[in-house]
Amino acid sequence: MIRPVRAPSFDLTLIHPCVGRRAGSRAYMHTWKMEPLPPALVSALTPPDVTRTFYDDRMEVIDYDRPTDLVAISVETYTAKRAYQIASEYRRRGVPVVMGGFHATLCPDEVARFADSVVVGEAETVFPEVIDDYRHGTQKQTYRSATRPDPSTVVPDRSLFRKKRYLPIKLIEFARGCTYRCDFCAVQSFHRATQTHRRVDQVVSELARIRRRGQLVFFIDDNMTSDIEAAKELMRALIPLKVRWVSQASIDVAFDDEALALMKRSGCQGILVGIESLDVTTLRQMSKGFNSRNGGPPAALARFRKHGIRVYGTFVFGYDHDDESSFHRTLDFAQEQGLFIAAFNHITPFPGTPLYDRLQAENRLLMDPWWLDEDYRYGMVPFQPRNVSPERLADLCIDARRRFYSWSSIGRRFRHGVNRQDVLMATYFVLINAMHQIDVSGRHGLPLGDANHDVRLLEAV
Repeated sequence: MIRPVRAPSFDLTLIHPCVGRRAGSRAYMHTWKMEPLPPALVSALTPPDVTRTFYDDRMEVIDYDRPTDLVAISVETYTAKRAYQIASEYRRRGVPVVMGGFHATLCPDEVARFADSVVVGEAETVFPEVIDDYRHGTQKQTYRSATRPDPSTVVPDRSLFRKKRYLPIKLIEFARGCTYRCDFCAVQSFHRATQTHRRVDQVVSELARIRRRGQLVFFIDDNMTSDIEAAKELMRALIPLKVRWVSQASIDVAFDDEALALMKRSGCQGILVGIESLDVTTLRQMSKGFNSRNGGPPAALARFRKHGIRVYGTFVFGYDHDDESSFHRTLDFAQEQGLFIAAFNHITPFPGTPLYDRLQAENRLLMDPWWLDEDYRYGMVPFQPRNVSPERLADLCIDARRRFYSWSSIGRRFRHGVNRQDVLMATYFVLINAMHQIDVSGRHGLPLGDANHDVRLLEAV
């Protein structure tokens, strides 16, 4: 009798890096402490006989000296510097590091300087190969996903989240990517303006396992309604479950009566909508001219309110037609429309986007790459705007947030019926707005990477 050959034991360490941390502090923004799905997806792709350890760098200290065979880190542009710090600590100890995620796909050559292997694209089709190669000492420097994977092939391993104190909201994915080509969006660059979906029955099954009665669910889809018929199929399936959910969608869903009715019936409590700008010329420059169709944002928001759907409106500033008056018009609009919450941010040129390429070609990037610049701090404007200084643009964003989240503004917006339709959401309105009020300037000036980390980054030879 021939006995099967057993694979050698293997230990994998998964790490979710923080954006940054101030010198002498372990504190971190409370509103940023939601369950991170990327490491849970990677864990689910890992063979069951592999031992897993997970560190969430936002809320716990990493034990670099704990023995492990491989470290896996999912990297975003804002977390790149911290990811490289963590990787350097492990690689100095002789532990190999593999990195993937948005930033690894958009900047693979940079990431390869700080990792032993880089996963380019989505991990579903290649991560099992990564583990097998490292087990047998045949690892490659680059693993490239050649095709879009079916996101239904894997369910996140949420066992990683046990005993960690995350915000009491469950995150779940239905749709991945977006079919629009917005100028500033790294999502469309990563997914090449395509979208894939999980099977509806799989989403329903996962919801049944993870949610507690009355708990809010956040569908983290980049644009839940990019494929409107697929979204409607999901909403129909959610109706019997009596789920309370929020998500993100493009503004055009407001003009689909069936979709709005299904959103309300299926338990939608609110939707994040990228309004971005009230100026048609600016919307065209950012490739979001569709936002101005059918009467534009005022008409769309009226239709959301009519169906009892609260809106988290996001606005961006710094395009070539923006000036100080843009902030005044936008703030007045956001308050008059009774937005549940809102974001007032300057545009950030993420690598791989048309915006980044254009600013780079025009020699308007003040820091390149800004995410690794020692002088860059969260909230800084790393490019030269046309009509205001970088410093003034950053200050105007903070001032708009401060005014929008003032108690007088909160009270004014609370009077809109949609924000106080029931006791629970009225309570949420006050609590969430109060949290944002605290965060107005709390995150501004945050260094990228841990300022307590004083060891130089270790680059590959």
